[in-house]
Amino acid sequence: MRQTGWMLAAALVLAGGAGQPAVAQENTPAAGARREAGARKQARAVRVEGRPPAIDGRLDEAAWAQATPISDFVQKLPTEGAAPTADTEVRFLYDAAYVYVGARMRAAAEGIRAPITRRDNGILAEFIRVSFDTYQDRRTAYSFGITAAGARLDGYHSTDSEAQDVRYDPVWEARVARDPGGWTAEMRIPLSQLRFIARPEQTWGLNVNRWIPSREEDLYWSLVPASESGWASRFGDLAGLSGVRPVRRVELMPYVASGATLRSGVHPADPLTSPREAAFRTGGDLKAGLGSNVTLDVTVNPDFGQVDADPAEVNLSVFETFFPERRPFFTEGSQLLSGGGASYFYSRRIGAPPRGPAGGDFVRRPDDSTILGAAKLTGQLPSGLSLGVLAAVTDRERARTYDSATSVFGRVEVEPRTGYAVARAQQQLGSSGSTVGATLTAVSRDLEPGSPLALRVPGQAFAGGVDWNLRFGRGAYQVGGHVGASRVAGDSVAILRLQRSSARYYQRPDADYVEADPSRTDLAGYTASLNAARISGEHWLWTAGAALSSPGLELNDAGRLSVADAVSAFAELRYRETKPRGPFRSYDVFVTPEVGWNYGGTRTGGTLWLDAVGTWQNRWRSDFTAFYTPRAQSVTASRGGPRAGTRASWAVINRLASSSAARFRWNGRVYYGENEDGRATYRLSGGVAFRPGPRWQLSVDPNFLQSTPTRQYVATLDGGPAATGGKRYVFASVGRSEFFAQVRLNYLFTPDLSMEFYAEPFASSGRYHTFGELPAPGSHELTLYGTDTTRVRREGNATRVLGPGGGAVVQDFNVRSFRSNAVLRWEWRPGSSLFVVWQQDRAGDRDEIAPVGFGSLAQTLDAPGDHRLAIKVSYWLPLR
Repeated sequence: MRQTGWMLAAALVLAGGAGQPAVAQENTPAAGARREAGARKQARAVRVEGRPPAIDGRLDEAAWAQATPISDFVQKLPTEGAAPTADTEVRFLYDAAYVYVGARMRAAAEGIRAPITRRDNGILAEFIRVSFDTYQDRRTAYSFGITAAGARLDGYHSTDSEAQDVRYDPVWEARVARDPGGWTAEMRIPLSQLRFIARPEQTWGLNVNRWIPSREEDLYWSLVPASESGWASRFGDLAGLSGVRPVRRVELMPYVASGATLRSGVHPADPLTSPREAAFRTGGDLKAGLGSNVTLDVTVNPDFGQVDADPAEVNLSVFETFFPERRPFFTEGSQLLSGGGASYFYSRRIGAPPRGPAGGDFVRRPDDSTILGAAKLTGQLPSGLSLGVLAAVTDRERARTYDSATSVFGRVEVEPRTGYAVARAQQQLGSSGSTVGATLTAVSRDLEPGSPLALRVPGQAFAGGVDWNLRFGRGAYQVGGHVGASRVAGDSVAILRLQRSSARYYQRPDADYVEADPSRTDLAGYTASLNAARISGEHWLWTAGAALSSPGLELNDAGRLSVADAVSAFAELRYRETKPRGPFRSYDVFVTPEVGWNYGGTRTGGTLWLDAVGTWQNRWRSDFTAFYTPRAQSVTASRGGPRAGTRASWAVINRLASSSAARFRWNGRVYYGENEDGRATYRLSGGVAFRPGPRWQLSVDPNFLQSTPTRQYVATLDGGPAATGGKRYVFASVGRSEFFAQVRLNYLFTPDLSMEFYAEPFASSGRYHTFGELPAPGSHELTLYGTDTTRVRREGNATRVLGPGGGAVVQDFNVRSFRSNAVLRWEWRPGSSLFVVWQQDRAGDRDEIAPVGFGSLAQTLDAPGDHRLAIKVSYWLPLR
């Protein structure tokens, strides 16, 4: 749910809650803040003569005296364009292998805030960050920074935006030192970790950012005003890089890992599952430069590397939940494989859990499909053409089965050997950073004709398209869009499954424009969108667009798609104030109408949003949202039956949060809504984060939901009226309550050695009541059960629904889950790491069906589950 808010209502609801606003200071613009329109600031790097600097954080080497510092910084926050309250000087050196950055930061009056944090987690600490546009394409950039406590910060900007991908983790060095006047920092960045085009003289785009959290003061060397868009396109220049050539790096990172699993609740008669298991594995990654601008990455047996586990959920819908990617091989450089438009590539398809059926009294299925190997090629050519290509092969997987009656063991194939290929090219056009790109994906499965798997999944799948983002008026306006298509082919039974899937439901009895065809051996579709926007301006911004996906579109072999057969349109009008005025530092107010149909012309949804967000003078943040959704029609609610009317609903959402840079951070969010049946939904969520000590970090984020959906599908029965094709489509209200909390506790020995703990206790319950059936296609009302020839009988935690065409048993639920990870992470030498991981995964059902509460979270520890201990050591070996 969106978490912005309508500012006019926020001022009424939250006024006084944010405390007395401070008065904005009036500062005069600093020297260098004003310059001729179109002029770019310039800094110079000096080639090291003699001994290069030792990276110890102290600027006491003679080499630093050779470089002229840049010091003309200005504020972006709290007062845009004002002079800094503390001076900053930054110098640049280079040699044939490295770029060196030296910085001196004078202390603010409040002192230096320097808590110890992990890599890429610097918001609570003072830091200095340097950004290089090495291609000088005015669109992409690399960022390198360090906090006053010595934690490194790095990221990659794949678009002309300050937002960065922090999963980019190059191998480089940095150190800091403190003195009575402030602190100093030294960085040594290998040229092998950067990509740039070979030229006799290099000029890179440059920006430098200093963050002072004690004052919430954000300083920039090249300021991008809040009323304007862009990032790399607004950089100054770093000149003077002469005789520097791209390094064709070759890096090898092998690893060894071992692990043990302890299981509870194993059935004593199960011969397939052992309470204790051990495993050993090895693999590695290879990174090699091909030419000056392209890098080849190869992985064999990729392994773990994340702290957070996927969250638990109770999903009562027909739609798949898409979780974020966390595997390092697939996260690094992922921006070069994704583009605008449809989601052609979802990397978690590679190595996903096997989907094939396997029957028996006891079944042991693989948790994931083994990735035999994967390779990707990424880079940018001198012409401005970016390339990304990925190929991967997963192994054939088999489940082990056991039949108790015959004492027969078996092996059933549950996933075929599969090859994946993804390719993307994107060309930059013009000085405004316009782009045109194309993406292609292909999946090929090794299926035996007529096998159970061949009847379940297609053998071949192809998808792709072209997208564009054309910018005008120095980036103030843009026109974007895409066109694409897909085709899957396989056994007619597998293609029929796709036609009848929740993405399209061709079998709907009231659909006169699609029809399930059991003889088809392929399925094809298309998608397109077009949008226009003003994204830069002092006050008024707008956007409008439309999109469509044909019923035959299918992307779920390599990408992700929830619903095909959709046409949508939206618009947004936004007013913003970016300069301090009255009680606010800044605020945005906007209205967004959106509406959707299917290809049969049925209106399937629509919402009117009134939103706003504001930052108060004391740096607290308020968000408020109000939305209204009128009645519409759902073509998925009856799970392949006729369309069903949806109820009108409304909701308001209010959120208040402290400053993100405060030592003690908190936020609270209240969601309240009702549908036209008078059933309410409310969610209370929020969180606190603080540091009990300089090395400790603790955060707790609870979330409580109570709702009563009144159109939850439960069964399809025979004996229905002719209007619904002789079927009874049964729905119910379900009283749901859900409570979970995410807990993180970290201890930092050093920025490179940490102990991290993550836990998520989860409790969810649901009780079904008020059963009824759809009397006619499109009806907004139900024929309630128990009023005619139907009966509803309660049997403990289940309800038996009886009708003239048979009955169904609907089971209430009360689920408990506890997932946790404890990770010791040590970067024991640059690029080389040690992980020790203890993982807990508990899940179970409880007999009593009652709303959950605080006590329910404690009950999650009683659920049976598995414990896993794993140790992994990787070694970074630069071969060139």
